[in-house]
Amino acid sequence: MKSVVVTGVSTGIGWGITKVLTGQGVRVFGSVRKAADADRLRQEFGDRFVPLIFDVTDEAAVRAAAEQVRVTLAGEPLMGLVNNAGVAVAGPLLHLPVADFRQQIEVNLTGVVIATQAFAPLLALGPDRKGDPGRIVNISSVGGKNGSPFMAPYNASKFAVEGLSESLRRELMLFGIEVIVVAPGAVATPIWGKAKPEDIEPYRDTAFYPALKKVHAFMTASGAAGLPPEAIGEAVAKALTTARPKVRYTVAPNPLTTFMMANLPRRTVDRMVAKRLGLSA
Repeated sequence: MKSVVVTGVSTGIGWGITKVLTGQGVRVFGSVRKAADADRLRQEFGDRFVPLIFDVTDEAAVRAAAEQVRVTLAGEPLMGLVNNAGVAVAGPLLHLPVADFRQQIEVNLTGVVIATQAFAPLLALGPDRKGDPGRIVNISSVGGKNGSPFMAPYNASKFAVEGLSESLRRELMLFGIEVIVVAPGAVATPIWGKAKPEDIEPYRDTAFYPALKKVHAFMTASGAAGLPPEAIGEAVAKALTTARPKVRYTVAPNPLTTFMMANLPRRTVDRMVAKRLGLSA
């Protein structure tokens, strides 16, 4: 049975990836932080789902989970590692608590490094491994190519994931291991539902507050109307199995707008965004 490790599977994109992969007969070792989530997902996905309980920022716990997977595989290689776990921190950078920024980078970027170092040896790195080498899929975002006001922490983490992935892809050519980015646009996941109106209240007395309210409303609406998480799962499945994968797959509900925002002259996009949000001086 083919096996894949997916981080952050309790809800949202990770859940969608797990649903698609298990539906295709793949065994998913999925990370969650709570035993209750492990039990719920085991009931939902059956024997093809094996929970791993860890936080991606806990290096010791991640390495212990990797050892658990190694023993279970009994010499067979992993088909893939999908680095999905992440959070979204928002706020005007001039006023954002530095601790919040550190947490964003710790989860979305350092967590990718920790998981990759722990699980990559199971992707057939060594000459004594059996089978074809597995692949690494890093979940980025359309926000990994285009920054949005008040999303600087999140965008910084995803821009970094893009650069990390490109460097790692070239390093791992030595072992025949592909590193592929999947970049979702708006997806109907709880990551946006967790954003509450009161989250922007600490910035009420700043010059950014009127624009913040507009961004908050836009993000909430975009998330509600976003793609189902299974759409990202299908892209991940393709990245893991197609004979000649692209280096990056963008999956967005509005691909033309996404393309324009990423490829128009930067000053043009600046003016468009500023006009929409009232950020022009």
